[in-house]
Amino acid sequence: MRATSATGSNRGFTLIELTAVLMLVAIGFAALSYGLTAQLENQRVKAAARELVAALRQTRAQAILKGESQALELDLRERSYRVPGREPVSLPEGMELRMLTARSEQIDRERGRIRFYRDGSSTGGNIGLIKGQREWRIEVAWLTGEVVLRERER
Repeated sequence: MRATSATGSNRGFTLIELTAVLMLVAIGFAALSYGLTAQLENQRVKAAARELVAALRQTRAQAILKGESQALELDLRERSYRVPGREPVSLPEGMELRMLTARSEQIDRERGRIRFYRDGSSTGGNIGLIKGQREWRIEVAWLTGEVVLRERER
């Protein structure tokens, strides 16, 4: 027998009502979790692009400070790059790496370099980092050695 108030309405919830509310809450948490995971992955990839830009700028600074050319090496097959004198850095899983550089800096079909000279200039080139529908393009100016990161939808 159900308890009733002075106005005659029922107090409490049925098992079906409680189950429905719990299902809606679970669906909400699942959607929120998926959105946060996608956003976290996007931030991880963007951070990898920024780290590559920093590595290029560091290589340029080394060339100027040491007074001799320095080259950052890219490996498309391994999806990694290496600053002179350091261990290779791998890109996040599922990220594609593309490169356009001077013919003289191509080691083979899968590896190449972007070289910076002691005056700050470079061989120039473009590096593409692709993940899903997003692309980050790193442009290296040959005359000034300036490194710029651009993000765009594919």
